[in-house]
Amino acid sequence: MELDAMGTVLGVWAHPDDEAYLSAGLMGALIDSGHRVAVATATYGELGVPEPDGVSTEQVAAMRRGELVASLGHVGVLNHRSLGFMDGACAAVLPAVGSKAVAEVIAEVQPDTILTFGPDGMTGHPDHRTVSSWTTAAWRASGRRGRLLYATLTPGFHEEWRALNERVGLWMSGNGPVTPEDELALYVELTGAELDRKIAAVRAHTSQTSELVEVVGPETFRRWWSAEAFVAAESSLEAER
Repeated sequence: MELDAMGTVLGVWAHPDDEAYLSAGLMGALIDSGHRVAVATATYGELGVPEPDGVSTEQVAAMRRGELVASLGHVGVLNHRSLGFMDGACAAVLPAVGSKAVAEVIAEVQPDTILTFGPDGMTGHPDHRTVSSWTTAAWRASGRRGRLLYATLTPGFHEEWRALNERVGLWMSGNGPVTPEDELALYVELTGAELDRKIAAVRAHTSQTSELVEVVGPETFRRWWSAEAFVAAESSLEAER
């Protein structure tokens, strides 16, 4: 798929930083090309800072909102929606409620392309998996308007980064999605200034990335997330049957 064919793009994610890891490079390229890009986040990730000493979940949420605004600013995205659900509790939300919230954003933004997690939730996180199911249901309810793309990984990513992924405990369940390169709908490989911009967007989520960058090293971190891959939802769902 060529970027010009993507039209208006909406990313639907679970927590602040999901959008940066999985699509910041693509979003920056789209903005550069004059596309409209919007991001919806189900939660503010208020549980994403382990044992914050003397800091309330409300304060963590405010901090992560600020990080999200800064991150999106690096790639030029100004259009953000919060769905207002509790971090870690998306799976407890009635599916009709969650999918309705996503459907309302779809109706407002009128995207030609929607980006989200696959049913695997990328890392297996229950919130990720739930947001995928909400978004898929909302897209179907819209009459499958436009195209729905699921974030995925390639065999090459797993081969190169398997040891590091296991060392940092990237997978909450499973081993992450994998899609052969010839089955991808979109693959974005970043270098130079485009990669610099993506890494700046990711690292703007300081509460989530500072320790990780210190553990793996800045150059390894930079190469680790230098590509973004997406598979068409129809292809992915068909393969599961």
